[in-house]
Amino acid sequence: MSRLRCARRPAALWCALVRLAGAAGPASAAAADAPAADRPVVETDRGPVRGTAHGTYRTFEGIPYAAPPTGPLRWRLPRPAARWTAVRDAGAPGARCVQLPPIGPGGPGGSEDCLYLNVTAPAGSGTGRPVMVWFHGGGFANGAGDLYRPQRLAVRGGAVVVTVNYRLGIFGLFGHPALGGAPGFAVADQQAALRWVRSNAARFGGDPSDVTLFGESAGGLSVCAHLVSPASGGLFRRAVLQSGSCSTTMPPRSLLPAMGRYEPFVSEQRTVADGVAAAAGLGCDRPEPGAVLDCLRGKDAATLATPELMQRFSLVSYGNRLLPEEPRRALEGGRFHRVPVIEGVNRDEMRIFLAQGLAASPVPDEAAYRARVERSFGAAAVPGVLSRYPVAAYPTPALAWAAALSDTSFICPALRDGRALARYVPVHAYRFSDRDAPNFTGLPEVAGFPYGASHGFELPYLFTMDAALTAPQRALSDRMTGYWTEFARTGSLPAAWPAFGSAGSVLSFAPGADGTHVVDGPAEHHCAFWDAQDSLPGA
Repeated sequence: MSRLRCARRPAALWCALVRLAGAAGPASAAAADAPAADRPVVETDRGPVRGTAHGTYRTFEGIPYAAPPTGPLRWRLPRPAARWTAVRDAGAPGARCVQLPPIGPGGPGGSEDCLYLNVTAPAGSGTGRPVMVWFHGGGFANGAGDLYRPQRLAVRGGAVVVTVNYRLGIFGLFGHPALGGAPGFAVADQQAALRWVRSNAARFGGDPSDVTLFGESAGGLSVCAHLVSPASGGLFRRAVLQSGSCSTTMPPRSLLPAMGRYEPFVSEQRTVADGVAAAAGLGCDRPEPGAVLDCLRGKDAATLATPELMQRFSLVSYGNRLLPEEPRRALEGGRFHRVPVIEGVNRDEMRIFLAQGLAASPVPDEAAYRARVERSFGAAAVPGVLSRYPVAAYPTPALAWAAALSDTSFICPALRDGRALARYVPVHAYRFSDRDAPNFTGLPEVAGFPYGASHGFELPYLFTMDAALTAPQRALSDRMTGYWTEFARTGSLPAAWPAFGSAGSVLSFAPGADGTHVVDGPAEHHCAFWDAQDSLPGA
């Protein structure tokens, strides 16, 4: 199977960024042989767990926060984990949820028994620390909590950080009339993890009433879902959305000619219709609802975890109890939990996505660029796009196209959401702008098409990854870590980062003494133009 397996489906392009080098494996593997003094024990509400001390911080990995959703519990809302009495080893992550490799060939890996979380806390006996709960990205089809090592946030920022696994693809976002719709198991899993945090944060030194959600890409979309989900009320106090807003979208044919429009939130009716078709394709088309589910639950995970089914069911459904309405419409109407918010984007979001399809669908000259604009936005939009993103202003036509796509798909939708939120709650907006950020993804560079500050490239500035940062980049990392944890601690930020509102103030993060400064985000990214396009019929 080609490397473009992901690139042929819009949602799957997000999965390429899950290939993070240097997950916590080596340190965890040594935990079983560590001296007893380095194996602290904490009593959770389900039983005791033994973690690992690392000097300045402690980790407790692979803690079950819900019962394994296997057998008859497949496609059921999460149930409480069983209790245990003996001390449970928490020195290594639990299994990752069933998923396909993010790039390249290969069959499914992981396990349906995957509802585990990991806790990283500062060393010592402190209490009342802010709690930060991280939801990973990967397009709701890939990823795991243990890929993100948050010791910098714990040690430098004094936060207790929880990273979470949740069901993916067809296991997490399937719908069918026999299920009563599309219950949104992936988001429900996250809510179960938040309830675990509420019950257990104090046992790890955290304040259960001071919880900040943060996530990137699909993790940012997850945070959006919790902002508007009635069932998430009271489970968090602040929210950070990184490169995944309630209004994120990709226009049709933007990356490859056959692609449709990508919208991560879809109606429950659409998901249920897809579920009916999928059940029939799997030979489970039965007249009795119970028989349909019995048949589907009788299929092994490998039969279900095909590229088609994992991607078809990687979209979050609304119009149900979990998400009563489309999230961006809920924001526009002020129907969300009133908590302070950080909303952020990367300057060159779409470059890494566009790069994966350039060999199959190049943009070699201005004529090709113009044709791409017309295919995605219609002939009437061509003059407006070309006047704002002229080929002469960019090294190549492909980079001009990437700039337009970044603005319309990620940046302006996030800022539009920021304005809706700012009518009711404090909002701070950022743009990650380090165009020399290291490429940690494992995806090859494309000649003449640098990734720049692409989607996900801020992650090594917050988490420990196998990505070499220069001295100025390490200083930027320290600044961002400080801002994120200060926000988690107080809900406020220094005066150097003004609130977002009618002035359009966005803090642009880049290395160097003058690299971080305030910009007019909506003006720099032509958001008035893109907002007008979004409001057109059929947009």
